[in-house]
Amino acid sequence: MASASDPKPRIHPLARVEYQYHAWRERRARAHSKRATITPFPGYGSTSWVRVLGRVLIVPPRPRTASGEYASVRGWRSFLGIPVGFAQVTVTVGGDVHELVTDRGGVLDQVIPARLEPGWQTVRMAVEGAAVDAQVFIVADDVRFGVVSDIDDTVMVTALPRPFVAAWNSFVVDEHARLPVPGMAVLMDRLMRTHPGAPMIYLSTGAWNIAPTLTRFQQRHLFPPGSLLLTDWGPTHDRMFRSGQDHKQDNLRRLAAEFPNIRWLLIGDDGQHDDAIYTAFAQEHPDNVAAVAIRRLSPTEAVLAGGRTLVDDHAPVPWVSASDGAGLLEQLQENGVTR
Repeated sequence: MASASDPKPRIHPLARVEYQYHAWRERRARAHSKRATITPFPGYGSTSWVRVLGRVLIVPPRPRTASGEYASVRGWRSFLGIPVGFAQVTVTVGGDVHELVTDRGGVLDQVIPARLEPGWQTVRMAVEGAAVDAQVFIVADDVRFGVVSDIDDTVMVTALPRPFVAAWNSFVVDEHARLPVPGMAVLMDRLMRTHPGAPMIYLSTGAWNIAPTLTRFQQRHLFPPGSLLLTDWGPTHDRMFRSGQDHKQDNLRRLAAEFPNIRWLLIGDDGQHDDAIYTAFAQEHPDNVAAVAIRRLSPTEAVLAGGRTLVDDHAPVPWVSASDGAGLLEQLQENGVTR
């Protein structure tokens, strides 16, 4: 236990500058009578607790067309919101009210006790009098299978992590121009129908800013709904840039601890570090891995992504690889993961 005499952890100078910059933007926005709202993200939980996710922002109004419909959104608009650090959030779950606080980046990521029925359920989040509904997926106690999937170049063609291409896809490209990886929606839909009640987790190094865009993308291309585990770009308290690998590794370990009886199908691609991350996790938690499915990038995608990352010492779990969802589905069927 830390004592009163223990020194406070040093905050990275860039993190301090970032927070001061957002605080200045927030003061200017509030001087113009702007109010904060919370953007909910799909969470998950068990029959005794729930992990609620969201972000408190002061956001500009979304543009509309002449007919009154929401206009198509380019990526850079997702980053215009002003995060409100240490905001007070009221979360209501099953009639119980919880007062929570966001982190300095405005992100709400907390576990609270709850008694909810399995399946998709609704919780209420409120900030400064403005309330919204958030969806959470409750995993039944007898569920033994789940899916964790990467997003970039696994669900959506993005050609990450080459910086220029990543910036182009994140900030410039119209969201309706983003393309799904062929066959992946069919694969994931088959998995969810084969394993009713299984949790679907989309785990990515993408920023929370693009979560609404990802949700609309998944709905538009018929991907099954799932919980989102993204990250907050920018410096942390002790380093200049956040580690995407650490983000994925930490959340995989967390899922293994939260659901010790579930065996996960891990889906990713060979253009980042999914191969190495999944191999290490399978070796560390062999009883929590049902199989690993790696999508092979095309030669062009591999060049844009900076090459491929392959690991030869795969853990002793079913390991399949193909260039699209159809190929992965066929191999998973051969290994008995889906029917």
